[in-house]
Amino acid sequence: MTQASVISGYSFERAAPERAHASFTLAGISVDVIEDIVEAERDWRAFQQRADGTVFQSFEWLSTWQRHIGAPQDVRPAIVIGRAADRSILFLLPLATQRFAFARELVWLGMQLCDYTGPLLTPDFSARVNREIFANVWAELLKMLSAHPRFGFDLVRLEKMPETVGTQANPLLSLPVSRNPSGAYQTPLTTNWDEFYAAKRSGSTRRRDRSKRKHLEALGKVQFVEPATDAERRDTLETMMQQKARSFARMGVASLFERPGYAAFYRAVSNEPIAHVSRLDIGSHPGAINLGLMARGRYYHLLASYTDEADYARLGPGAAHLLEMMANAIRRGCSAFDFTIGDEPYKLDWCEARQTLHDHLSARTPAGAVVVAARKAALWAKRSIKESAALWSAFYKLRAAAGKLFALK
Repeated sequence: MTQASVISGYSFERAAPERAHASFTLAGISVDVIEDIVEAERDWRAFQQRADGTVFQSFEWLSTWQRHIGAPQDVRPAIVIGRAADRSILFLLPLATQRFAFARELVWLGMQLCDYTGPLLTPDFSARVNREIFANVWAELLKMLSAHPRFGFDLVRLEKMPETVGTQANPLLSLPVSRNPSGAYQTPLTTNWDEFYAAKRSGSTRRRDRSKRKHLEALGKVQFVEPATDAERRDTLETMMQQKARSFARMGVASLFERPGYAAFYRAVSNEPIAHVSRLDIGSHPGAINLGLMARGRYYHLLASYTDEADYARLGPGAAHLLEMMANAIRRGCSAFDFTIGDEPYKLDWCEARQTLHDHLSARTPAGAVVVAARKAALWAKRSIKESAALWSAFYKLRAAAGKLFALK
């Protein structure tokens, strides 16, 4: 039985612990907050087909994350849907609250594994909702969530927000923000691979690529493979996770697949329509593997691995696989290839500019203020290391040396 209550002027409903609701209306915009992702599914799926946003705000990505990672860790979704007077959706904010230390924080749902975070916006959002109105709606939303027994929080932590959502200004950047330590990279694609490749890479680089390809072919037939069945994708993904785990170990980094729910999440999402699994086989040997995502004409280069066997690795199977993936994205009609977050040097070979991502961090309670101070100090240290070539090089070498040391034990 649904229980309804009014607290601080807000309407709250709760049919079950995982089905909390809250709502308010301001400046002609009605705002509903839904905890149950399944309840929001129909509107969410329909809206994402026309809204500006990224694949990381899709229902497929975030519902899979919540099922395998979020729910077991008591992450509580707070899916915010803003509607105009005619009930058409203006925006969808996939938020959540989660426990951190002795406080609870308001975050983007699935933020840990979202390379980009932010809202889904109707294509004419900027013309219909100005900055002042959205800022007032956001302030009212925080007040309502703070008063809610299920959605209450101590601090707000919103990370990895791009400056634009589609072609529109990101309305969340009206908040006080700082630069995320990592950048992101994308490049527009043309309709012809040969022309695109020639425009991006010099003649000498293309000759070197061809030479490495011939040496790979001497080891076995080189073939770009897109696994067609669930079983093939599963086997390919398992091999990728094994290759990645060895790569993480060499870098002195714990494998992300050892974190609770992560391996299950990637296995599940690889079977969603947004996922694209591919492999570069050299004979019968999987030289390189990639799990990518595709949505609205954009290919997202997400997780890549390559063999560490010396005879293959020295010839750059990962680079050869990247060429195949980009050519395949063009054949599929994609207009952009998104390398996503991370400042790996190879991305500058293809992308003209680094995209700045932004973070917002603010306290709501005294407990939140303590956590915010600690997080700001950690972010300052991380940003200082990454922005100093000497410090980053030293850190990278130290981490790799530690990884080799532990690998010997």
